[in-house]
Amino acid sequence: MLRIMALNFRQYQAFYATIETGTVTGAAEALGISQPGISNLLAQLEGSTKLRLFERQRGRLVPTPEAEVLYREVETLVRGLDQVSQAVLDLQNQRVGQLQLAATHALAAGFLPNLIADFVADKPDLSISFQSQYSARIQEWVAAGLYEIGICEMPLLQDGLSHELYTFETFCALPQGSPLAKHEVLTPEILDGHPFIVLGADHMVTRRSAEAFHTSGATLKIRCQTDLFQNALNLVRQGVGATLVAPFARIDTDDMGYVLRPFRPKIMLDLMIVTAEGRPISALGQQFLSKIRAHLAEQ
Repeated sequence: MLRIMALNFRQYQAFYATIETGTVTGAAEALGISQPGISNLLAQLEGSTKLRLFERQRGRLVPTPEAEVLYREVETLVRGLDQVSQAVLDLQNQRVGQLQLAATHALAAGFLPNLIADFVADKPDLSISFQSQYSARIQEWVAAGLYEIGICEMPLLQDGLSHELYTFETFCALPQGSPLAKHEVLTPEILDGHPFIVLGADHMVTRRSAEAFHTSGATLKIRCQTDLFQNALNLVRQGVGATLVAPFARIDTDDMGYVLRPFRPKIMLDLMIVTAEGRPISALGQQFLSKIRAHLAEQ
């Protein structure tokens, strides 16, 4: 048993190809070696197994009954190796594997699904693990190795993470038909006392907005607090008030129900891509990171 397992795999390939093609010539063409090379491999296999595998009849090699039995076993082996070779080729071309990504809810609502769909279009065997969560939990997941790539808001809370910072200008969203939409640019003075929807007292956009209103002497009238940009936009659409929103969190429909205007002074949102320090990124992950970086830069 061990002796047979130790046989040169090339002998099995020559044996398999000879039966599949029906001739030594066909086997030589299939494997890209000479006809004498095929004949030599077949002779080695017969010598190693102590089996007569072919008989020559009218100039052709005819498999013996023993060869027919061996062929059925070798077929599984050869086809399995072919699958391994194809898997290696697919991995080299980033067609198979697993993409592990966690991101904030704002990015997961539309921006990233569109990016993922484009990325996997030519990778039918790619497996995807994609989760949306709050920033602190995303950092925990990446640090623990549960996800390869995370996209979250600052600040950096976990040790052992590498991060790349991206800063985005927020825009002011007003209900469709709001009289304030006549202004090309909105300021704290224009929005003085106007109902506002914010993302909680500790969120960086809320803190920076409050500072801008305080500096200008205007009143930030908080009508509602919520946890997601999408929730805030839906409230704007219902006429509850105005809000500041990241550009990638927009709700794109035929009837958006809101209008966007620049806000001055600029209120910025800081995002970062996080990966685990000392843990290599897969080829697929590197490829997707390049795509994310390009699209975030466009935003």
